[in-house]
Amino acid sequence: MRAAGLLWAALWGLLLPPVTADEGILHASGNGVPPVTKDYCIIYNSNWISLPKSLDNATFGTLENLTSTVLCNYSEVPSGLMKDKAVVVMRGNCTFLEKARIAQSSGAKMLLIASKSRLSPLSDNKTDFEDVTLPVALIRYNDIVDMQLTLGNEVNVTLYSPPLPEFDCSMVVIFLIAVFTVALGGYWSGVAELENLKAIASPEERETRRKKEENVTFTPVTVILFVVICCVMLVLLYFFYKWLVYVIISVFCLASAMSLYNCLAALIAEIPFGQCRIACCNKNIEVRLIFLAVLCIAAAVVWAVFRNEDRWAWILQDILGVAFCLNFIKTLKMPNFKSCVILLGLLLLYDVFFVFITPFITKNGASIMVEVAAGPFGNSEKLPVVIRVPRLEYSASTLCDMPFSLLGFGDIIVPGLLVAYCRRFDVQTSSSSVYYISCTIAYAVGMVLTFVVLALMKMGQPALLYLVPCTLITSSFVAWRRKEMKKFWKGSSYQVGWMP
Repeated sequence: MRAAGLLWAALWGLLLPPVTADEGILHASGNGVPPVTKDYCIIYNSNWISLPKSLDNATFGTLENLTSTVLCNYSEVPSGLMKDKAVVVMRGNCTFLEKARIAQSSGAKMLLIASKSRLSPLSDNKTDFEDVTLPVALIRYNDIVDMQLTLGNEVNVTLYSPPLPEFDCSMVVIFLIAVFTVALGGYWSGVAELENLKAIASPEERETRRKKEENVTFTPVTVILFVVICCVMLVLLYFFYKWLVYVIISVFCLASAMSLYNCLAALIAEIPFGQCRIACCNKNIEVRLIFLAVLCIAAAVVWAVFRNEDRWAWILQDILGVAFCLNFIKTLKMPNFKSCVILLGLLLLYDVFFVFITPFITKNGASIMVEVAAGPFGNSEKLPVVIRVPRLEYSASTLCDMPFSLLGFGDIIVPGLLVAYCRRFDVQTSSSSVYYISCTIAYAVGMVLTFVVLALMKMGQPALLYLVPCTLITSSFVAWRRKEMKKFWKGSSYQVGWMP
């Protein structure tokens, strides 16, 4: 289960940009007292027309719902209904600009095209439609239905496109969660290593501890095999997403519940209260651990049922996700720096290939990693292997496909395994946490660099492209300066001899 969980986590090592097309806002208001207003996502083409940057300069129009027609020829134009109106029609077989020319000649003030499928960029050739000056935008059909249910039949609308914030404060929250998880996971791994060292003098105690922890150690061979499986799984997800996404959701629920239990059980073990036991299956089990197990299972089940509730389900997903990452960083052990270099290096190549190279292979020119991250073919279910925080700066992207800032579990767990190895090496060599602290700081610097590049390039970034060099180079430099590179590369004799 631990190895399977890391596989799902490593499938998404991508930091997504806040916007992927010309996105804007449709501001709608009803005629009630006081007037009820609501905003909706639209997609437009900035090469065709420029939208106002604020409501102060926007022009309102009365919405005319003509979704019973696709407006592909003049015979579909209702007599007198489009004059000075904001008209909404259905998406059809003709081009957007053909619809716009018909609407403009009928006196419409703006044209909205309702789509029941995923919103996509408006990319028609405007060369033959230079006379079209009408604002044209694509909107979800479900939003039109919601608009009339929420605001009534008499609705005034306008279009505008506020500038995208250069930086969203949700990134700070993502940064703090990531660094905290990596640092705590590495520290926890060091505590476990210290207990192992103390147990070395007693063979019986050592054997008992090995059976209790059930650690998984990655050798170079298993690392290579693991990366190959990651590649195969990502490709399978690309082609069979609508089925495999539910498999991953199920695995996440099970793995996160177990991880949350392990994390909280470690805390409860330090509390000298409530240790009463009951006999069950020839074992004495602490009552508080039974209640803890029920709580963890309930948390995973509640998230699974309400996972699409954007208002609060993200909090539960992040709690489960942090526990998931902490448990894996602590229990999945790298035997030496050599294995760390192989794992991080191969996953770096994996990230770069599936983000930057696959657009030259796929038919639609999109990267496999970005497509899987967004849910291919408009699939509403998203992979749960991310930390997500609502965007704190209001913009069109908060209404469209990306209302959250996201960071994949793989971008926490994979560098976290190196941080954990550094912490265990510190414990084994009594080096005053110099490797652990240096590698944690390097991870934080790598995260900042990732955010800076994301803001500058406005495109999805494989975070490992920045995290891997920062952490590996820093760890190597510390080992070189301390003249411990050979020992750091091969691992201690204790670790080589004792890890299962």
